[in-house]
Amino acid sequence: ALQVGFIPLGELRTNMAPWLRASMEGTFGVPINIEGFDGEDEVKKCTMREKVERGGYQPSSKTISSSHTMTKQHHRSSMSCYSQKLSIYLLVSCVVLFIFFQIQSLQTPPSSSPSPSPSWAFMKKWPNHLLQPNCTRSPEPKPTTTVSKLRDAVTFLPLKDLHYANTAQQGHTWFMSSTYDTHEEGEVQYQEFPSEASKGRVLCMKGRDTHDGAWNYYAFAWPEALPHNATLVKGLTFVSNNHYNYDNIWHGLSAMVPFVAWHIKSGCSLPSRWVLYHWGELRTKMGPWLRALMEGTFGGPINIEGFDGEDEGGIEPVCFERAVVMRHNEGGMSRERRMEVYDLMRCKARLKCNVSKAVTGGAVDIGMTMLMRTGPRSFKKESEVVQIFEGECRKVEGCRLMAAHSSNLTFCEQVKLMSSTDILISPHGAQLTNMFLMDRNSNVMEFFPKGWLKLAGVGQFVYHWIASWSGMKHQGAWRDPNGDNCPYHDDDRHCMSIYKSGRIGYNETFFAQWARNVLNEVKTRKIEDQSSMKNTTPCACS
Repeated sequence: ALQVGFIPLGELRTNMAPWLRASMEGTFGVPINIEGFDGEDEVKKCTMREKVERGGYQPSSKTISSSHTMTKQHHRSSMSCYSQKLSIYLLVSCVVLFIFFQIQSLQTPPSSSPSPSPSWAFMKKWPNHLLQPNCTRSPEPKPTTTVSKLRDAVTFLPLKDLHYANTAQQGHTWFMSSTYDTHEEGEVQYQEFPSEASKGRVLCMKGRDTHDGAWNYYAFAWPEALPHNATLVKGLTFVSNNHYNYDNIWHGLSAMVPFVAWHIKSGCSLPSRWVLYHWGELRTKMGPWLRALMEGTFGGPINIEGFDGEDEGGIEPVCFERAVVMRHNEGGMSRERRMEVYDLMRCKARLKCNVSKAVTGGAVDIGMTMLMRTGPRSFKKESEVVQIFEGECRKVEGCRLMAAHSSNLTFCEQVKLMSSTDILISPHGAQLTNMFLMDRNSNVMEFFPKGWLKLAGVGQFVYHWIASWSGMKHQGAWRDPNGDNCPYHDDDRHCMSIYKSGRIGYNETFFAQWARNVLNEVKTRKIEDQSSMKNTTPCACS
């Protein structure tokens, strides 16, 4: 069957105002028939009649039953066909037709080659003129190949379907809304083209708008019948849609994790290019940290498609020989599957940055790292906070403390620092994403400004989640009870605009006791782990 693409239309109406109906009935001289698509309408009857006339339709029992009912209703009128007036009418008609055929034959010059007479040709055509007025047969299409029909049937739909605008991040997303994901329990949700689910069709895209995803389009086509003027690009293409952006390292990473999961699941298939969307709007850049991580994970440069070739307007379609689409970030993945992904990214990042973990005996080393921020959610008195944790670290043999701003470090410097960290101390923020670069079972201590617990929503717990997903231990969070005052009640949502950019104070007594507890726990664990330490194994997909 041909690929038929249905495009959103409008709302159906089945009534006219009385004045308008009367006016139209007077204008056209017949009753106004408004279609409601709620029964055996005239369109369906006409379709059935044409099939009968072409010899390709055999009425079903239901149709026969309906016809039988109609026959019973009109039985008396049918009997009148044998009245005397009708017999005279048929006789006159036959005489008129006979005379007409004779005139046609007298006007036609003789021909040496045998051919059907005009009278006979007219006889073959005349039933067409007796079709009922409401069922005029459309002209037969010109002969075309199946490939041409398939090519013409390709329909492009907006990448961003505004029907789902209010639930864009829930369930069935507005990105490529006509399709459904392949999802096995615990595995990543994805779409693959071509596949059995796509009936062997490839994914095609058109448009490169960076401001409105409704102006970018997608379609599906068979490889033998690509859209007109389409370009088929070879290799595997990763297509991502992110509700946030690719500059923030946490938001960007959450969009990349499902691709790494599919990479492992597929036997380590490597992409030739990436197509990045944010709400259906094209993006052509990743943040430096995210790009470096993906280059390490996939073992080569990241090629981000911009559709910026000869077609300056982005009008001509591009089709992908093979494509994998992700729309739900890490949604649906089990904790075990996520841990596999973070293990692979950690291992490949260390490999990229030439960071090795030497296995040594003897004294236990404990790395305590403070990742600082500037501006919103930074410590008001950074040096005092550092002194508190440094004092507790000095009390534990083998403990060393490092304080750094991640914004001042390259990707590989961050990888090296995290590889030697057992306890990560940091305010809530994207820099905490680096935690997965630590060894499994490492620890995280998080800090918040005033007001977040009541008003920040579930997003404030994201680093609890990533700690669990990457095999780390989140040691809880300290929430500053003091901060900027809000002119509204503390529970008023307007206050979050003030608290969001708040800065964090300190509590020396609490911080010192908290640090002692975590340090003792880590030291005990590392002593127990020394007997079972083994040399590192090669990365998966190496």
